[in-house]
Order: sequence, then structure tokens, then C-alpha cells
Amino acid sequence: MTETKTETKRVPRTIRVRTVAILVATLLALGFGATACGAKFTEPFKDAPRSRVDNGDPADLIRFPDGFSNAATKCDHGNRVYVAYHGDSAYAALAVVPGDPTC
Repeated sequence: MTETKTETKRVPRTIRVRTVAILVATLLALGFGATACGAKFTEPFKDAPRSRVDNGDPADLIRFPDGFSNAATKCDHGNRVYVAYHGDSAYAALAVVPGDPTC
């Protein structure tokens, strides 16, 4: 009768240490990335200094289907201002129509 021996090979220590280090680094990166989401609405204003003039009139919203940027428009001192934004993204587009007759 012949016995079959199954031989288990051990993974070298350096490979195990490297694998654990990569796993820990990945988990830390994911953790920091997850906590950064949503900070746009909670961060304090980092705008330029403001004057005492406050145009608090509501803006007209233009809502587009999912996947397209939304926009807002309002008049400010006879000029129409358009701002396009996409959800909570860090970017936006700005356009001004000087001397808009509808304002």
C-alpha cells in the first residue's frame, strides 16, 4: 500500500507582511475617503469678504434628469447670473448676462 503525503508549503514571512501592510493601507485609504464625503455642506464659508448688501431673493431652479447638471438663475443689480452644479460635486459653472432686460 502506498501512502500519499500532502505537503503544505508555508508562505514566506516577507510576503505575509507585505500582504498585511497592503491590506491595512487600503483600509485606511478607504476610511479616510469615506469620511471626506459630505464635507461640502458642513465646511465653513471660505469666501471673499462680503459687503453689507445681501441679495437674499430666491433663485429660479432648473432641474434636469439624472446624469445632467442642474442650474440656478437669479437677477443681481440688473444682471442675470446662471450657476450650473451637479449634486455634491466640487465643481460648478458660472455665466453672467449683463444688463438682462428681464431683470
